[in-house]
Amino acid sequence: MNEPVISIQNLSRRFDQKTALDNLTLEVPRGSVFGLVGENGAGKTTLIRHLLGLLRAEQGSVRVFGLDPVADPPGVLSRIGYLSEDRDLPGWMRVGELIRYRRAFYPGWDDAYAESLREAFELDPAQKVNDLSRGRRALAGLLVALAYRPPLLILDEPSSGLDPIVRRDILLAIIQTVTDEGRTVLFSSHLLEEVDRVCDRLAMINEGRLVMSGELDAIKQAHRRLTLRFAAPLSVCPALPGVLFAEGAGAEWSFTVNGQLEQFRDEAARQGAELLEDRSASIDEIFIARAR
Repeated sequence: MNEPVISIQNLSRRFDQKTALDNLTLEVPRGSVFGLVGENGAGKTTLIRHLLGLLRAEQGSVRVFGLDPVADPPGVLSRIGYLSEDRDLPGWMRVGELIRYRRAFYPGWDDAYAESLREAFELDPAQKVNDLSRGRRALAGLLVALAYRPPLLILDEPSSGLDPIVRRDILLAIIQTVTDEGRTVLFSSHLLEEVDRVCDRLAMINEGRLVMSGELDAIKQAHRRLTLRFAAPLSVCPALPGVLFAEGAGAEWSFTVNGQLEQFRDEAARQGAELLEDRSASIDEIFIARAR
């Protein structure tokens, strides 16, 4: 039970001259809601395609539930619920037909749970998938991903392009899934506010490399946001220890700092700066600092 649900060791992948993943090592613990963040093109979707067995590792290894997704697709995919940004569903089917079609592939399908999700998501069983709004199509995809109660749920930009109400419904369903049943969720999103709301662990990828990984609260506590006012306007950013990112103009500057906090404060005081604010950095601020 202590074995990670996902274990990736030294994974690399190239497409022509572009390195999509660069010697990436990552583990996703059982029962966690694991956020995967990074800019577009950072390598998030390429990583997920390896987890689904759609790509073979050129270097390194990928294990899901201890299995190789390429060597044993049934053993892996039968335990994964997957929802992609594309929401690739057969548009000619009606919602009720889609549910019955997917049900046939999974012995563990829970009819009562599927029906409760359909009602909660306000999906008309007689309506064709092609006639659903973008938001309702996403909810239909989430329904068929959840209804057989897979131990691992992989969500690749699940709420991209959706309105706030539908995004809320998706997040509530994810939270309930984990809280009630202790399943594992890998949540890939560029919407950092969503990641902050639902995830307890976080990994950031930049240009195919793992920038950081760990418990979300610990990451936020380790990164501080400090604002200083100097005695006179400055034409360039002042040199201070531990700074990942700085922005400002004139006499007032803000810094995202990781480590060397006491040294930062001491040097700021030596330079005659007044400390205006000292708080935990937000996920957005950490992302901006780390992605540069």
